[in-house]
Amino acid sequence: MEKAIFGAGCFWGVQVAFDHMPGVLSTSVGYSGGKRERPTYEQVCSSATGHAEVIEVNFDPAQVSYQQLVEKFFDLHDPTQLNRQGPDIGTQYRSVIFYTTPEQQAVAEQVKLTLAPQHSRPIVTVIEPAQTFWPAEEYHQKYLEKRGRGSCAI
Repeated sequence: MEKAIFGAGCFWGVQVAFDHMPGVLSTSVGYSGGKRERPTYEQVCSSATGHAEVIEVNFDPAQVSYQQLVEKFFDLHDPTQLNRQGPDIGTQYRSVIFYTTPEQQAVAEQVKLTLAPQHSRPIVTVIEPAQTFWPAEEYHQKYLEKRGRGSCAI
């Protein structure tokens, strides 16, 4: 099993999308990339902690490659929007890939480079080393699934 960590705006819809990918064993929504230990949703939403809303994906690389996950990540959001996705605005909604190995870093950078010509604006996705993943509060886990919804209304 390997881990991947992505920030693509609000984590609820991103979790649903990754949960439906073959080879994804589990997902958890949370926060990463900030300076406060054990941040709460309210603290992250204030933009004071520096964290992004992220999803941690546990996957079987024999069933799905990290490259496939990165391609899905880029497909799920607009990577040309700086610190926002749709109506959600703030640094917590930034487009970010937190890599856990040098191989993940290389794949993420290559996919970003390959996709760049397909966009009319520059891709602003940041690719940086993984930091501590702090799981979000329980009510955020599988949020849309708990409410019988398959996606966000963006």
